[in-house]
Amino acid sequence: MEHNLDLAPIARVNGTVALPGSKSISNRTLLLAALAKGSTTVKGLLAADDIHYMLEALKALGIQWEQQGDSRDFIVHGAAGVFPVKAAELFLGNAGTAFRPLTAALALSQGHYTLSGVARMHERPIGDLVNALREAGALIECTGVEGYPPLAIKPASYNGQTIKVKGNVSSQFLTALLMALPLTGEAVTIDVIGELISKPYIDITLKLMAKFGVQVEQNGWSRFTIAAKQSYQSPGEIDVEGDASSASYFLAAGAIGGGKVRVTGMGADSIQGDKHFAEALALMGAEITWGSNYIEAAPPASGQLMGIDADMNHIPDAAMTLAIAALFAQGPTTLRNIASWRVKETDRLSAMATELRKVGAIVVEGEDFITITPPDALIANAEIDTYDDHRMAMCFSLVAVTGVAVRINDPQCTAKTFPTYFTELAKISV
Repeated sequence: MEHNLDLAPIARVNGTVALPGSKSISNRTLLLAALAKGSTTVKGLLAADDIHYMLEALKALGIQWEQQGDSRDFIVHGAAGVFPVKAAELFLGNAGTAFRPLTAALALSQGHYTLSGVARMHERPIGDLVNALREAGALIECTGVEGYPPLAIKPASYNGQTIKVKGNVSSQFLTALLMALPLTGEAVTIDVIGELISKPYIDITLKLMAKFGVQVEQNGWSRFTIAAKQSYQSPGEIDVEGDASSASYFLAAGAIGGGKVRVTGMGADSIQGDKHFAEALALMGAEITWGSNYIEAAPPASGQLMGIDADMNHIPDAAMTLAIAALFAQGPTTLRNIASWRVKETDRLSAMATELRKVGAIVVEGEDFITITPPDALIANAEIDTYDDHRMAMCFSLVAVTGVAVRINDPQCTAKTFPTYFTELAKISV
């Protein structure tokens, strides 16, 4: 197996990229389809590790599904809110979008379940979700370190009280509760304690729940109420949008790479918050064109991006790509309110700071911010470590787009969300 990838300098980029399906939408849709009454055709499911783990977990829980030939269309036969299998051991890799929602759904499923993952998954906090579920009566044991996976779940009675969950570590905790609690059939209120991060991801959750027939009453971002006697119903067919986080790499390539790049599969009508990445690029001076199902990026008319100082709490994943765009901007760029970077696939704040310095940037790393001052000239042939983090690999590939060779270690980590990423980048490289 190839352990590194040498990217030759790319003189220019130009072209169109059809985006793979959204990871966030794919795994939410799979779980909702599994919990719904009726069969759902899920069209355009992402082909990636995170989705594979969810599909295999659902199969182990007794959910039947079929792939349609070689396409990315799947038919999922819903179990009307009840997983058929009441005892299962699930391994979920480093897939937070599978691990967190399944934890909540299984805690309400009256069975014996264990959930584990890779070593990094066992370092990613889940205590706020576990504690919220315990308050509601769930019997969940952290079998290693308290507050972290692996987990053991036992049958329990739901006690129907108002549930409180902290909002400042991961929006996936609130997503997990929202998706699972309709299984109780009872009225329930979720109160969010403190600031809720990554709000656009909650918006995705609410919109998808509505497509499956469950409405949530929202009081700002601090209280969510689910009325009694609601249950998931198959919408029959649902299309998975192209992944807006993955779009960020190609849009940034257009902004810094001397050509025009269009991404298709999501656009102005997208339910994904990461579409707002294009607005951040526009703040830096990039020329952005919007369509209902596409976004196009080209370099600034002046030819030079400008550094920005911006709060990135709403788009933390895509904000990583801005840190790379900052290398090609005039003046420093500061990305703020990104403490959640520290509990992702790796400690992304520390990792980004370390690797940005390798290409010559001056970096200030704060607890919840990063400031990047670009060098006069990038250091060629830097060897970039990726920390088993797909976004690190894809971000730093963009260093090549301005004509500087770069080596990416462990490029296979992109399989988590975008196995064909480097092939797509090559297609638009001129």
